[in-house]
Amino acid sequence: MNLSHRMSSHIPSHRKGLIYISFTAFLWSTSGFFIKYLTIDAFQISFYRSLVAAITVLAITLARKGKMKIEFDGVSNLAAVFYAGILILFVLATKMTTAANAIFLQFTAPIYLVVLEPIFLKTKFSPKNIITIFISIAGMILFFFGKLELGNIYGNLLAICSGICFAMFSLLLKYKRVKQKSENTLGTVVMGNALVAVLAFAVIFPNLGLNLTEALILLYMGAVQIGISYIIFNEGIKYVSATESMIIATLEAVFNPVWVFIGIGEAPSVYSIIGGSIIFGAIIWRNVSGKEKSLIIE
Repeated sequence: MNLSHRMSSHIPSHRKGLIYISFTAFLWSTSGFFIKYLTIDAFQISFYRSLVAAITVLAITLARKGKMKIEFDGVSNLAAVFYAGILILFVLATKMTTAANAIFLQFTAPIYLVVLEPIFLKTKFSPKNIITIFISIAGMILFFFGKLELGNIYGNLLAICSGICFAMFSLLLKYKRVKQKSENTLGTVVMGNALVAVLAFAVIFPNLGLNLTEALILLYMGAVQIGISYIIFNEGIKYVSATESMIIATLEAVFNPVWVFIGIGEAPSVYSIIGGSIIFGAIIWRNVSGKEKSLIIE
């Protein structure tokens, strides 16, 4: 521990932040493969993954002698609900459509933020936002082209809803930071994962059995892919700008379908690749051009 601390102390803060966020995106990107690989249903995955994640974040925070403040005000409660929505809807979407569609459409969150932030945080709505929205909508439409079964369509719609939840979660955390001067995000993550566990438990009970392979995978997904990764992300955003964190986080959407293709041979359609490229291009252009701040929380 002392060795790793000494090594990290020699790394410039900005570079350290880039490494943290990049590693987080890599860990997040593994979710698609494991969700596809597991034969248990989405609510079973959600229950165990979120239960382990909540315990992991709480335990690590307390072990590091950090403060875990669970806030039950209206904004915090809504943020936890939307975070829970991100988790459940993404797992459901990944089970119903391709992993590429699920992750690409979840990453439409900044599209909704360009509309929501001016309304709720009274920021300026620029013409650049309108261009971004129309380009991104064109990209989203491509996901519904080609031959799609009904389940794929529902999966795509759930992925879009997951993106909306992602946008609302980001907006509410930014509202807490700007309006309430609150930096508490770990408490909200614990609340959101606990909510997922409770809701999923009510759906799957008494079907709680797992084999050893399933248990180990879900332990990894909860402890590492969600729990530890969010703690790393929470550290990384202290050293990089919101724009940089958003751009680096898109690595998740790039690697997610790659792992799924390597692992189970599921390939995204040409329309999905084109649509995802259009959406990412619009979002990156929106956040790197000009002097405006990124819409993703800082």
